[in-house]
Amino acid sequence: MTNYRIERASDAESLARKASETIAAHISLVLDQRDRCRIALSGGSTPAKAYALLGQEHLPWDRVDVLLGDERWVAADDDSSNARMLRQTLMADGPGRSACFHAVPTVELPDAEASAASFADLVARLCPGEPPVFDVMLLGLGDDGHTASLFPGTEAPKVTDRWATVGRGKGLDRITLTAPVLSAARKVMFLVSGEAKQQALQRLINPDELSTRTPAKLVTPSEEVLVLADDAAAAFL
Repeated sequence: MTNYRIERASDAESLARKASETIAAHISLVLDQRDRCRIALSGGSTPAKAYALLGQEHLPWDRVDVLLGDERWVAADDDSSNARMLRQTLMADGPGRSACFHAVPTVELPDAEASAASFADLVARLCPGEPPVFDVMLLGLGDDGHTASLFPGTEAPKVTDRWATVGRGKGLDRITLTAPVLSAARKVMFLVSGEAKQQALQRLINPDELSTRTPAKLVTPSEEVLVLADDAAAAFL
């Protein structure tokens, strides 16, 4: 059974600071022990605030490989691109601009399936292991219980024989890491903010909740999962 540790922050701004500090601490710890640190980050407005702060941390960013847990199948300059958001936050200025960012290949390839296959190969090259092992995996939680682009009622949550697949949700094709890769990370964190996430967060930590309804339950690392949540999201815990 997956163990969850919840750390609360008073509001979204405090949550962003806590997330930035926590990720930075884990990166430092990894780089004390190994030559490189591989991290996967989520999209969304809540982590964007954290990434802007994280990019100001004085870390050896040239030894940090940054990837995304999922990406919409859009051009890199599209307003909805997670890569664009990372370039405007983590890598906008300050020390974070030296990070080694490996964007998900999208519309430069013929279709989303080709992008997923290419991304799976990239992840396998950068992150040794079967499945590939990230040092830090930061995940969001949708109000429908999805994480990365593993949406309830779709095929992506069922995929276990590939490292990346196509997730379809909210009218867009998306490229997403699969549950085995999300679960293999050495440190898994969920970042959850806002009143709309209360029910999803309750379902995530409920041991009796089914992964068919809440695909975030498919993330089952061997170590404790850290949940960073603001008071609005965690009000009923």
